[in-house]
Amino acid sequence: MWLLRWILFPITILYSLGIWVRNKLYDLRVFSSKTFNVNTIVIGNLAIGGAGKSPITQKCVAYFNNKYKVATLSRGYGRNTQGFKLIEKESTAEQVGDEPLQMKRNFENITVAVDENRAHGIEILQQNHDLILLDDAFQHRKITPKCAVLLFDYNSILQPIWLLPTGNFRDSMNQTKRADIILITKCPHTIAKIDQDKIALKIRKHNTTAPIYYAQIQHLSPIAINQLAKDNHQAYRQAKQVFLLTGIANPKPLVDYLQPKYERIEHLAYPDHHAFTSFDYLEIKAKIAKATKAILFTTEKDAQRLTLDKLPDIPVYYIPITMNITNESAFFESIEKCLLPAAKSLA
Repeated sequence: MWLLRWILFPITILYSLGIWVRNKLYDLRVFSSKTFNVNTIVIGNLAIGGAGKSPITQKCVAYFNNKYKVATLSRGYGRNTQGFKLIEKESTAEQVGDEPLQMKRNFENITVAVDENRAHGIEILQQNHDLILLDDAFQHRKITPKCAVLLFDYNSILQPIWLLPTGNFRDSMNQTKRADIILITKCPHTIAKIDQDKIALKIRKHNTTAPIYYAQIQHLSPIAINQLAKDNHQAYRQAKQVFLLTGIANPKPLVDYLQPKYERIEHLAYPDHHAFTSFDYLEIKAKIAKATKAILFTTEKDAQRLTLDKLPDIPVYYIPITMNITNESAFFESIEKCLLPAAKSLA
């Protein structure tokens, strides 16, 4: 895999040049970026997937929901529709994307919308909302948010940073300068001082003012989602063999979490946002059929895309996660300093 990435290094050079030109044209205002008179918070990252944007967005929704009239807006990656679309609990992942659907099912009282044109989506939502959270829109430079929260996966920022396709970064590190707040996610419980210094050194080369915070993944108790699991919702405690079904960018933290708990884990790994096909279900069921008293774990995001009727013979659970932010109160205070008061933002 890495050999192929280095073979593609000439493409990385061309990609890097294209990214540099695009950003420079925005910096010089040759390309326009729109500012709105409504609170907009962008939560994004420079690498491809796996930094924990959705858990942080959900954490922000939970915090601001009692202070503002909140809406979330995302592209709706993987959906088969186009344009602006409001999401209902009964929507499907095919219609709206898995992450927006997960958001709506967790926060029924807020507006959740998708639109590949974020500026157009904000124009619609700002009429009835005073805070719009944009998931994965840091590269969407057609808008200038009130607050930009930039996420880095702990392991990725400690490694050499290369753009696609040689590396995993889709934008250059110097774009860190546009962040108001920086959050290092998926950290170990204890971070060595030398690693904190390395992280700060990388960031301060490009951004000398944004506060840096750290967050850890917390895996919560499994949630039963099909009838077999609901009939015996504690089955996962007695299971000897488990299957883990994932279609996410970085399943490693979940694999690492489960491994000490079970004698045998078989990981059924699919690409991020994978749309499960009839063939996939046949393949999954064939592997499960060979096991005795097994259970199936998946992620909350993947659960939005699963057709549970096609997995009737095994208990299925998803494992929710949250992010524990060190000095969380200061993190949200930093965001609030960027925002308009709720009453003024609708004026």
